[in-house]
Amino acid sequence: MAQPDVIVVGAGVVGLSAALALQMRGLDVVVLDREGPAAGASAGNAGAFAFTDILPLASPGILRKAPRWLLDPLGPLTVKPAYALKIAPWMFRFWRACSPARVEGSTVAQTALMDLSKAELEPFLAATGTMPMLRRDGNLQVYESEAEFRASLPGWEARTRHGIAFRHMDAEEMAELQPGLSPRFVKGSFTPGWYSISDPRDYVLALADRFRAGGGRIERAEVTALSPGADGVALDHGWRAGHVVLAAGAHSHRIARSLGEKIPLETERGYNTTLPPGAFDLRTQVTFGGHGFVVSRLSSGIRVGGAVELGGLELAPNFRRAEAMLKKAQAFLPGLDPQGGVQWMGFRPSLPDSLPVIGHSRASPRVTYAFGHGHLGLTQSPGTARLVADLVTGAAPPIPLAPFSSTRF
Repeated sequence: MAQPDVIVVGAGVVGLSAALALQMRGLDVVVLDREGPAAGASAGNAGAFAFTDILPLASPGILRKAPRWLLDPLGPLTVKPAYALKIAPWMFRFWRACSPARVEGSTVAQTALMDLSKAELEPFLAATGTMPMLRRDGNLQVYESEAEFRASLPGWEARTRHGIAFRHMDAEEMAELQPGLSPRFVKGSFTPGWYSISDPRDYVLALADRFRAGGGRIERAEVTALSPGADGVALDHGWRAGHVVLAAGAHSHRIARSLGEKIPLETERGYNTTLPPGAFDLRTQVTFGGHGFVVSRLSSGIRVGGAVELGGLELAPNFRRAEAMLKKAQAFLPGLDPQGGVQWMGFRPSLPDSLPVIGHSRASPRVTYAFGHGHLGLTQSPGTARLVADLVTGAAPPIPLAPFSSTRF
């Protein structure tokens, strides 16, 4: 078997997007994944291209909410007791990343990657034949009180500074945009520039089909170590390539350890329930920020999901969290039919400053990292793919990459 130019480790949305971008530049690319395309978080996300979501999760606002949330074992944020000691160093880094100066720096970097991803999205969809899957339904963030709404205003001011369009609404305007909301929600903020995909799993599988049609190969193989040399990189099972792109999501940091890099990647375990398509007349994605979840309209149904459970890769799922979100969704959308749902849990790969790692490994320029996107893997996949293709081919990246370097830790 001939040695490919590039092996991409990971067949999620980031890995396959990068593989396609490299293939479009004329490189011979192989994708390796332990389970196959769309097996992880790329299949179960909310389906949003959340380009307006420029504020990092690590922020003073989260620090204010976290103590109240942590007291509720089924709330928006929880740490499994069995995992609390192990995650303590990550939580300390997260706390440090919440300082105003660091939040400002992260916001600038996040905005640059969002702008690039938005610019790259439609050309990428056109090139891969997936443009018909794009939707432009927007997002409605809702608030249960004037106080909650006022607390959100600094974030909207930051979006204004970055040229993001939105409009605030009262209850009557929200009811016109999205009928069926509970009257408990008195204010809302609508962002029309919030795009979505018809179904994230179908999208990633379509990317896989396009990659194969272009001559690419996708093989099932568990990669545990990389060994770079002067003329290429060796992997498990006898695989070898001139260059490797590590985009293995929540498993990436374990592979990076083989290169001597300890990257503080953690897993935000996300839960959802996907109801049949007729469960509710949903016209825009609705975000219940005070409760940490969203309701999205997909071609496969109505998805109720979100929240953050910090519990690593090994602990068993707690589907009571999905049930709690569904129960809240029934109260918030009184016409919602909760019958016939399918539950899911997946791993969001997250770094303490809310920015991904994108760039060459410290160990070798023949290894390029592309992981740690947290809640924004789908959103940032087009921009990340462009950056990876530039890095591998030696082109100048269009945005500064220092904020995304693995060496920042």
